[in-house]
Amino acid sequence: MSDASNVADTMAVPERHRFDEAKLAAWMTEHIDGFAGPMLVEQFKGGQSNPTYRLQTPSRQYVLRRKPTGQLLKGAHAIEREARVVSALQATGFPVPRVYGLCEDPAVIGSSFYVMDRVEGRIFWDASFASLPVESRAPMLDAMNDTLARLHRVDPESIGLGDYGPTGHYVERQIARWSKQYLQEEFAGRNADMDRLVEWLPQHIPAGDETSIVHGDFRVDNMIFHPTEARVIAVLDWELSTLGHPLADFAYHAMMFRMPPDILGGLAGVDLKANGLPDEAEYVSVYCRRTGRAELPGLDFYIAFNLFRFAAILHGIRGRVARGTAASADAQTMSGKLERVAALAWQQARVAER
Repeated sequence: MSDASNVADTMAVPERHRFDEAKLAAWMTEHIDGFAGPMLVEQFKGGQSNPTYRLQTPSRQYVLRRKPTGQLLKGAHAIEREARVVSALQATGFPVPRVYGLCEDPAVIGSSFYVMDRVEGRIFWDASFASLPVESRAPMLDAMNDTLARLHRVDPESIGLGDYGPTGHYVERQIARWSKQYLQEEFAGRNADMDRLVEWLPQHIPAGDETSIVHGDFRVDNMIFHPTEARVIAVLDWELSTLGHPLADFAYHAMMFRMPPDILGGLAGVDLKANGLPDEAEYVSVYCRRTGRAELPGLDFYIAFNLFRFAAILHGIRGRVARGTAASADAQTMSGKLERVAALAWQQARVAER
């Protein structure tokens, strides 16, 4: 997919994701100051889990994120948590959209949802920023690094998020959670590499523990950049956010250096120097400087863990495709990458053992 500037692709709302637009308009009239119709509803093509819509009125554009309908895995699609963390971070000046309101009454559109501001800027689909001049690419990558380091420096207690998740043993709990979801997803079948990782990961967790706010899915296409500057103006898709280990969160972001370009816009195989980009070691060093660290121990393990988690997410998408509840138009394509990501995760696990 090529880079997009100022606009993300939308489509007519598929039948399975439609709702009573008049009820939504009535709710927005009551709960959102300044709302005035008529309102055009379209659905964004991206996003695998929670259906996301553009709401266009004569004077303003909004974005609505909702839980999907149908059978859902317990604990997934945590729309209420998304709205909470975005609202709390907004108060600190961290780059997130403004949240206008949360509705937990399924009588309105059939499931819980929240409405936020539509942020105008640039959206990129690969971390090489290939559509930009070579000299402009490194500053964009650095802006992502700076934004994630900034998130990890936020004190959860100071913004009312001290109870946003359990404290400690984040990686252990995440391995257990995603292993359980993988093993319970009967519609998607089993994978030999995933089975190996379910056994291997709990036995190789690095020593040491920390707690910060973690995004959980911090990658280039989950943020909006300033229209002309190398600056992140909105971080999106907070469904996987919680209190957790910042090094695991950073490793998910940094695994772009080991991911092929056709999966999450990775940089593996890209000539970094020719494209004006830093290598992994340089990128890690800058993050360490920004967060006051001498080094980042256990990076290979954390990348293996995150690849496993991503493969488990793809496995879940395959299950939703089989059940007919997948939110995205390209869910079938994404789920088809499961085997490659699982194999890459096991390969990284072997690297971590060296």
